[in-house]
Amino acid sequence: MLQKTRVKDSFVVLNEKGLHTRPATELVKCASSFKSNITLHYQELSVNAKSLLGILMLAAARGAKIRMEAEGEDAEACIRALSDLAKNKFHIHY
Repeated sequence: MLQKTRVKDSFVVLNEKGLHTRPATELVKCASSFKSNITLHYQELSVNAKSLLGILMLAAARGAKIRMEAEGEDAEACIRALSDLAKNKFHIHY
């Protein structure tokens, strides 16, 4: 049996319009492709990274620092993928 690992990291929202519906949808798609449980933390809120409504509740503007925590057998790969996605502005180009 694979050991469950817990990995933490953070990213900064680079998108001009913040973490709105389109980038949040890309984040959910990416997070949902992993088995790990992924939680995003911003200010006082903690939400499931696989929940579009949860991410939208963060109301994270450009420059917001979002902390990520993944727990599961593919936690490291998951955090790496989400970090890369954030660095690439969630593939959103205006």
